[in-house]
Amino acid sequence: MKFKIYEKTKYTAHPTDEKGKVAYTAEENAIWQELFQRQQKIVQNRACQAYLEGLSLLQLPSDRIPQCDEVSERLRQISNWCVVPVPALISADEFFTLLSQRKFPAASFIRLREEIDYLEEPDIFHEIFGHCPLLTEPVYADFMQEYGKFALQASEEDRHFLARLYWFTVEFGLIHTEEGLRIYGGGILSSKNETIYALEAPHAKRLPFSGLAALRTPYRIDIMQPVYFVIEDFQTLYNLLEHDIAGLIEQARQLGEYPPLFPGNN
Repeated sequence: MKFKIYEKTKYTAHPTDEKGKVAYTAEENAIWQELFQRQQKIVQNRACQAYLEGLSLLQLPSDRIPQCDEVSERLRQISNWCVVPVPALISADEFFTLLSQRKFPAASFIRLREEIDYLEEPDIFHEIFGHCPLLTEPVYADFMQEYGKFALQASEEDRHFLARLYWFTVEFGLIHTEEGLRIYGGGILSSKNETIYALEAPHAKRLPFSGLAALRTPYRIDIMQPVYFVIEDFQTLYNLLEHDIAGLIEQARQLGEYPPLFPGNN
């Protein structure tokens, strides 16, 4: 996610050439390979089936960073989404505009080796591996577009609440399945440590999803999440936007936020 959550970055995105491609170095491709091969094993039996099926459908290369146009080629055939390379950080308006057009922004840099296990900023591994597989799921894909449309028209104050909704669903959401509790949030699925922690840490709170509760819950980006919200299905997310999301935001504003479940704030 690129609006308000990440206010600065030390990374510089790679420019694209006249064909829209990025020239990654051998070291950058090696980092992707290490991340991909490691995380592909970790998400098995932890990610939801829709994500795993999407990962298979995208046929991402394991030995190099994929180009956005090759990921887009598969996504367009499945859900009419595409991926566009963007700078490390983009404005809220640009972010929401792209989502509203079924275009998923992917920062065109990959983390340094010394930050291979943890990175606050969303790099291309986070965006492609963490988020793009679920864009093959029809209801989820439609939810993402509708979220972009609604947020594009929202006030700056309302976007503060919408950032929380995005955080506790798209980035750090869990879902009930026939196989048990599974992960669908891209912020979890692109993280070695949090993929395990989110399902297995005994002290983490896993609460039934409530749109109002999510809108009232503060978060930090630099810690393992102390609380996760669990949806029953992806229709839950779409229905939230189809019904009175503006009313829920107003209720959250009137009621105020919950006390944080962490010390301090970044």
